Amino acid sequence: MGCPPSTGHRATMLVIGIETSCDETGLAVYDTARGLLAHALHSQVAMHTIYGGVVPELASRDHVRRVVPLAQRVLADAGATLADLDGIAYTRGPGLAGALLVGASVASALGFALGKPVIGVHHMEGHLLSPLLAEPKPAFPFVALLVSGGHTQLFAVEGVGRYRLLGDTKDDAAGEAFDKTAKLLGLGYPGGPALARLAEEGRDGAVALPRPMLASGDLDMSFSGLKTAALLLVRREAAEGSLDDDHRADIAREFQHAVVDVLVAKALAALDATGSPRLVVAGGVGANRELRARLTAALARRGGQVYFPDLEFCTDNGAMIALAGALRLAHAEQADYAFSVLPRWDLATLPAG
Repeated sequence: MGCPPSTGHRATMLVIGIETSCDETGLAVYDTARGLLAHALHSQVAMHTIYGGVVPELASRDHVRRVVPLAQRVLADAGATLADLDGIAYTRGPGLAGALLVGASVASALGFALGKPVIGVHHMEGHLLSPLLAEPKPAFPFVALLVSGGHTQLFAVEGVGRYRLLGDTKDDAAGEAFDKTAKLLGLGYPGGPALARLAEEGRDGAVALPRPMLASGDLDMSFSGLKTAALLLVRREAAEGSLDDDHRADIAREFQHAVVDVLVAKALAALDATGSPRLVVAGGVGANRELRARLTAALARRGGQVYFPDLEFCTDNGAMIALAGALRLAHAEQADYAFSVLPRWDLATLPAG
């Protein structure tokens, strides 16, 4: 079928972004001169709640139903038409293969029909760059703490596509540990926000949980042992008949403290290692109130600054994909209309923008 025309180094670009990596269908229109013009999101939480987690086949089918109507909606909200678009961006990975294929196929078909360039975006790059949607925007370089789903990573960020991995989780990511521990406590799906709400009712110091790898001397992390310690504590209290609502709240509070202690310590150590005064925090766990408060206070004490996405852009969304795609396309990146998806994709392998 051939390649779409090159975008060249355009002064402005209007890009539509399509996010279908997991259980949220996100569409957005981004203008490189005017910023985010419109975005819309459909969450599948209600559909998956009865199963206690995401069912991939159901997720894919729901994306098929939602993506075109949401595209029509964001274009109307942006006061734009398909003919006005300069490019189409979609999430190529990582994520659920079937879900990713929905966005990839729609984006490529749309690009082919319009004769416009199409680009596949790394989902985590979208999260990493999402604070650029807010004000004030972080300037490069900075350190990024990515805490989204199955990822808990620290990167030194020099520019678009210039990412150096500083630290990674050795097993369960922070978000996974939140969700699994929430399930142990009998909380609903999604578990992370539910555990954070319960933690607000708990008492400091009522129980004790470990802080894995806090003194490891490197920037790597581990949350599997913390999850196991929480499991053993829940089982012991249940066997003793003491696992009432108050004790569940105490466990939730201590668990959240433990995760935040590790994330804050590792993020500050990464700033020390790079000499950067700027920290970007992105991903679903970046919405956690305790994490935000602790990092904001820590950076203020050292004269630095921490940047978070707006709360609505912490979870998966089309705005971050439109933004990342626009930044990539502005540097003449393009993709063939033939497409593929990458359910597993290392962010450090991306080319520089």
